[in-house]
Amino acid sequence: MTVHFIGAGPGAADLITLRGRDLLAACPVCLYAGSIVPTALLAHCPPGARLVDTASLDLEAIEAEFLRAHQAGQDVARLHSGDLSVWSAVAEQTRRLRRLGIPYTLTPGVPAFAGAAAALGQELTVPRVAQSLVLTRISGRASAMPPGETLEAFAATGATLAIHLAIHALDSVVARLTPFYGADCPVAVVVRASWPDERVLRGTLADIAAIMAAAPAERTALILVGPALTAEDFSESALYSTDYVRRFRGGGQEGGGPA
Repeated sequence: MTVHFIGAGPGAADLITLRGRDLLAACPVCLYAGSIVPTALLAHCPPGARLVDTASLDLEAIEAEFLRAHQAGQDVARLHSGDLSVWSAVAEQTRRLRRLGIPYTLTPGVPAFAGAAAALGQELTVPRVAQSLVLTRISGRASAMPPGETLEAFAATGATLAIHLAIHALDSVVARLTPFYGADCPVAVVVRASWPDERVLRGTLADIAAIMAAAPAERTALILVGPALTAEDFSESALYSTDYVRRFRGGGQEGGGPA
């Protein structure tokens, strides 16, 4: 018996990986976060599977479901939104599984920031403008931020920021970032990326709060901030330059890099 943690992706039912889909189809038990995982994904579960919506369950109740399946010798598909590597609450579940001696696997999913970038139709890193993407959030009821991980510290780098779980505090986010990026810095808010009711709102640090006030969102929204969001006049990378030497293409200079 194994518990298979599966990243369900940002929302669209067809953005699950093939491995995730196949694991869903093979497990007689599926625990899923019903408040943020589309129910269409449950169509991949086998007929007669035990489907458990964990939205109203605490950690003790989830552990009890794992134990129940373990005692019955039934594999479990544990379906989470987005990708498992960030803000998934997987760490506290796998720690308990290790204590219980129950094996588990992790299958990655399409992360929210990737779904948002697709909705924007652009890359979040641009040559000579921003070559780093910071995934962060603000302190909330469920988990406080460590002292050194502040918006101000990340903003000082000039990187593109992907701020999760913070749409309810947009005014505060704007106030904290404006001294570093400037009021004219571009901002995009992607609400429910890849869902049928996806919305994209663009503005600057000066006006994004007013734009959002006219079309509010309470949750499932990602705030993206940084000059890369509107960059047009930038230098192209050398990757596809005729002078750039790669393993599968000659050129005029010695060097290396991705094929």
